[in-house]
Amino acid sequence: MKVIITGSTGLVGEGVLLVCLENPEVTEILSISRKPINRKHNKLKELIVKDFSEIKNYASELSSYDACFFCAGASSVGETEETFTRKTYDFTVPFAETLSKINAFMTFIYVSGNRTDSTEQGKVMWARVKGRTENALLKLPFKAVYNFRPGFMKPVKGQKNIRFIYRIFDAISPLWYLTFPNWICRMEEVGLAMIHCVSKGYPKAVLEVKDIKISAR
Repeated sequence: MKVIITGSTGLVGEGVLLVCLENPEVTEILSISRKPINRKHNKLKELIVKDFSEIKNYASELSSYDACFFCAGASSVGETEETFTRKTYDFTVPFAETLSKINAFMTFIYVSGNRTDSTEQGKVMWARVKGRTENALLKLPFKAVYNFRPGFMKPVKGQKNIRFIYRIFDAISPLWYLTFPNWICRMEEVGLAMIHCVSKGYPKAVLEVKDIKISAR
C-alpha cells in the first residue's frame, strides 16, 4: 500500500513513519509537513508545504495513495477553546475535506486522544474539540475513516522527537502496563493497527487503546 503521513516531525508521526518504513505491506510513503524530516529511505518521499491548504495544488500526485495517517496535532496546554479549535478542527478537517475530493477511495486515519468526547458536550475543552473533529471526519466520503484514541505510547527504537515527559513515562512504562493497561500501548502497535485497518478493516470507527492492540495483531 501507498500511504500519506502528516506530522512526521512529531512524536506520533515519526513513530508511525518508522513502523511503515519497516513494514513490507507499505511500499511508498509520502510525508506531508511544513519542514523537512531529515530522513532518507527508498520508500520515502516528502512534500513540504507552508500551509496544508496547499495540497489542492498537488491533486495528481495525491490521487494514487491508499491511505492517509493524520498524525499532526497540537497540545492544548495554554490554549483557549477558540485557539485550540483553530489548531485542531480548523487544521485537520479542511485538509481531510480536500483530500476526500482528490481521492474518495482512500482510508483516512486520525490520531485523536484517549478520553475524547464524542458528545462534544463535556467539561474538558480539548476533549470536546477533538470529539467535534472526529465527528466531522466520520461524515466525509472516504472509503473508510478511523479515529485512533491512544493513551501513552511507548516510542519505537530510533525515534528522535521525544518530549522529556515521554522519556520519563517510558522509563516507568513496565509499571504502567501492569496498572493501567487501557491507557498505554506501543508506538509499534499504533503503526501496525493503522496498516491493518487499511488492509483488513476494523469493525469500529473509533479505536480505543484495547482496539489498537487488537488491530495490531
